Order: sequence, then C-alpha cells, then structure tokens
Amino acid sequence: MAKNKTQVRMIMILAGVVFIALLVYLSRQQNQNQYEVCVTFKGAMHCSTAAGATQTEAIRSAQGIDCALLTNGRDENMVCLDVPPTSTRPIAK
Repeated sequence: MAKNKTQVRMIMILAGVVFIALLVYLSRQQNQNQYEVCVTFKGAMHCSTAAGATQTEAIRSAQGIDCALLTNGRDENMVCLDVPPTSTRPIAK
C-alpha cells in the first residue's frame, strides 16, 4: 500500500514539473518578436516597445500603447489605430 502511494506521489510531482516547464516554454514563445513603434497623431508623436508571438502582434500592441497615450477618448483612439505607424524598428534580443 505504501509503495502505491509513493508511486502516485512521484507521478504527481513529475506532472507538476512538466506542467511548469510547459508554461515557461509557451510564455517565452509569446514574446519572440519585439518592436519599437512610433505613431504620430494630431501633431504629437509617441514611441513605445512591445513584444508578441508574431511581428504583426508586436507592432499592433505597441501601436495600441502609443494611441492610448496620444488620444483623448475612444473615438480618437479608433481613428489613431487606423493610422499607419510613423516608424517600426525590430529590437534585437
């Protein structure tokens, strides 16, 4: 009976270690691409950096940060997000 409990405990510990390793691996994959993006809106410019699993996700995320800081209200934010970024630059890791 004690041998059975020990085996179950070892399997649970192994499953926990595998789960944590998988979480670390997947979280590192989410930030493979990092970009600095500058947005100009109504004469003001802001640059920010963001990371994402793809180039498009990273650029869109940084643009969202820029537009949130440059605009006043939801309507302006939506307009800003439709404006192409002034510049984009990949950041090497």
